[in-house]
Amino acid sequence: MTTDQISMDAEEQTGEWPIPPGRRVELPGRGETFVREIAGPPGAPTLLLHHGWGATGGLNWYRVFDRVAADFRVVAPDLRGHGRGMKARRVFRLADCADDSAATLLELGAAPAIVAGYSMGGPISQLLWRRHRDLVGGLVLCATSAGFFPGTRERMVMQGAMTALAGTLRVGTLASRVPFALRPMRRSAHVSLPAWAQAEFRRHDVRMVAEAGHSIGTYHASWVREIDVPTVVIVTTNDHLVAPEQQYALAEAIPNARVVELPLNHLACVDDDFAEPFAEACRWVRDQAARQASAR
Repeated sequence: MTTDQISMDAEEQTGEWPIPPGRRVELPGRGETFVREIAGPPGAPTLLLHHGWGATGGLNWYRVFDRVAADFRVVAPDLRGHGRGMKARRVFRLADCADDSAATLLELGAAPAIVAGYSMGGPISQLLWRRHRDLVGGLVLCATSAGFFPGTRERMVMQGAMTALAGTLRVGTLASRVPFALRPMRRSAHVSLPAWAQAEFRRHDVRMVAEAGHSIGTYHASWVREIDVPTVVIVTTNDHLVAPEQQYALAEAIPNARVVELPLNHLACVDDDFAEPFAEACRWVRDQAARQASAR
């Protein structure tokens, strides 16, 4: 295993935000990825965090790091094409992200893991279970679905939107907009949260992010009915991007899935009211997975 500690950017060095440092990890035969980590208590189970489309591990999960650090070893990668994540010439595939995560867990000696996925991270978490069942102890699926755009017309609209968004990424428009939705955290006198967020966005590979949008639009997983690990589905009931009906359908399809409802929109992950219910969901899945393992 080859790992290199990343020196934190100036905006991360001077701030006092609860964002863990990251390092590069070489995945044999795959390439170089980037993960943020928290060691957690000795012997703590691993919590693997898959971020949403257009985000990074830091951006998506900065609200929850403090809440889960007391109970888990936390691993939050930047997914392919996002932030400092793996860059590749091949077309972006959600399945490749799942395989990257499997390789990361093995390289870090961090398997099995409770796996959480937000929005795009939901399908990646589902695929990680399907393709590497022995590495997944449980799932926490947030603001996500097993199929986002079932109809041809909806998929075409989605693909068109992804193309347009790729253009906004190219000119930096998204980086100037999204941070306004991020509420202030503890910050230094020198650097604002939007400045750090913009730096994260500027690291995206525009082509791969656009291809990720296309991959999301064509995803459909009828096999989620086979999921046999403890699962919580966090439904964002005011979501206008991933319809609550689709989120409820995911929960209904997974045997014995627990539903947690939050009256938040698709940017719930940066809301003050998201962190504790998310942490509680992770703890519940951990406890259920432990009981399931002891019963074998």
